[in-house]
Amino acid sequence: MTAVFLPQQGSTTIEPATTADSNPEHLAAAADKVANHHNSAIYIKVQMQDFSQQVLYQQLAATPYCGAVVTFTGLVRDHPELQLQALELEHYPGMTEKALQQIATEAAQRFELKAISIIHRVGLLTEREQIVFVGVASAHRSSAFAGAEFIMDYLKTRAPIWKKQHDSQGSAWVEAKASDTVQQQRWQP
Repeated sequence: MTAVFLPQQGSTTIEPATTADSNPEHLAAAADKVANHHNSAIYIKVQMQDFSQQVLYQQLAATPYCGAVVTFTGLVRDHPELQLQALELEHYPGMTEKALQQIATEAAQRFELKAISIIHRVGLLTEREQIVFVGVASAHRSSAFAGAEFIMDYLKTRAPIWKKQHDSQGSAWVEAKASDTVQQQRWQP
């Protein structure tokens, strides 16, 4: 299940894009449309397939009035002591995309981001595979760094995505970490 959300011109509400807009090349075009309206182009996708960091970066860098791009890519960590075989990610279709949209919208408003791209993979992944991509474009580096970090911190605590670890001991759901909640709480007033 995939979903893409792009802004509608002159509005801060982000609506589902048409099938034609589901291609990531439309991120730069969407950013160009809204650059004069102080909105952000937001691209969100939940998918099983891998993604290209280079392509996503180039699209963010093409954002009008962009002076900084910050990206983060999360990987399946190797756990030699656990003999990790795979990490299985599940999500709540529709609700996950809505949560990511809300996180991105809040970050865009709070940090004056010009464009945001969030890709989250689901399914069975093995060591060193890419799980998540968060990229932001902004006029200034401090906003870009803060915006990307804010998105990741909130994604870890608000997005309905669950991890099941498969290792030499069997399979078990991964519990939420208290440290993730602490990271997210630092953004609250």
